Amino acid sequence: MSTSPTPPGLRERKKAQTRRTIQEQALRLFLEQGYQNTTVEEISAAAGVSHMTFFRYFPTKEAVVESDDYDPLIVRLIQERPPQEDGLTALCNALGQGLEAVYATGRDTLLARTRLIFETPALRARTWDTQYATQRLFAGALRSRDPEASELSTRVTAAATLAAVTTALAAWVESDGVLELPALVDEAFSALHPS
Repeated sequence: MSTSPTPPGLRERKKAQTRRTIQEQALRLFLEQGYQNTTVEEISAAAGVSHMTFFRYFPTKEAVVESDDYDPLIVRLIQERPPQEDGLTALCNALGQGLEAVYATGRDTLLARTRLIFETPALRARTWDTQYATQRLFAGALRSRDPEASELSTRVTAAATLAAVTTALAAWVESDGVLELPALVDEAFSALHPS
């Protein structure tokens, strides 16, 4: 008998809405004024919160761009993949499934965030740290599916898959969103599975 997760309470929903509002206002200001020219105080004022509230949700200005809820979603999707799928297939399918959900509901926000990260040196420089943490998280999820898999092999699988997604994201930004991201990701994943 499976139990469905309890829906978030009012407090959690309000916190999620505040977090989303801060991020939306930050992205809007970054795109209008430039990342370097936008202050935390301006973001806070636009979001209708104090700068202390801003820092309760995001420890730094960079974090407001980098933070998302994608990693926990992908980890859950990896763990839900059929057990007969090898690690690479499971991770590619989980990432593709998660990306489709994000793309369907937040395409423009995703494009704006991705463009900002690629075009802002301070954010681009932090990408390695973010990807390293994500790689370890995904590798752990792969090992939970197959405890016999080595740490190195799951980390390589996670790193290769993340590199494919990053390359597809770069091509998407370079096309100014004209190309369809899911198709680019599928093509990038095909390069990992040569026939």
